[in-house]
Amino acid sequence: MIKTIIFDFGDVFVNLDKPAIMREMNKYEIEKLSENLLDINQQYEKGLISSEKFVKSYQSEHSHLQKEHFKNSWNAILVDFPEYRYQFLKKLSEEKNYLLILLSNTNEIHIDWIKKNVSFFEDFKACFDAFYLSHEINFRKPDAEIYEFVLEKHDLKPQECLFIDDTRENTDAAEDLGIYTWNIEPTREDVIDLFTAKKELF
Repeated sequence: MIKTIIFDFGDVFVNLDKPAIMREMNKYEIEKLSENLLDINQQYEKGLISSEKFVKSYQSEHSHLQKEHFKNSWNAILVDFPEYRYQFLKKLSEEKNYLLILLSNTNEIHIDWIKKNVSFFEDFKACFDAFYLSHEINFRKPDAEIYEFVLEKHDLKPQECLFIDDTRENTDAAEDLGIYTWNIEPTREDVIDLFTAKKELF
């Protein structure tokens, strides 16, 4: 029996355009990211380096790249947050049948954009019993440590948890720990259909 629902953020609540970052960077003659920058991306997502150092890391390899151009390219992945998904979560929160947790690989520049552009963000956040962003807790999916952190923090049994994420490697990692999962396909599935899509669990 599911007692806790753990939600990803991007492509579960917020619509993403994942190729958009590189599409925008191509405009500044950046065709491919070096292994160093790919590693920097992960460090930044874990909150191990500051936003300032993150931007400067890109500028050190691409000296022509202006800060605002880079930030606009970086935020191009974020499309919109349909309010009906917030309303779904709000109703779920008010019913108080489940512990609700958000667990997202989200960096500081992206969450700052969300705070600025999504008028109901604080109300959305308040719907959760816990709200974990990778850069704030220094863990990222699909590393086992991030799931173990949540399970231990809230004294949860894996077999009583459902984790919803659009990335297969993230749901696979959760399944390895005994957590039920829904690997949502954002082009044809929507989180508001949770209780239909995973009715066998409820």
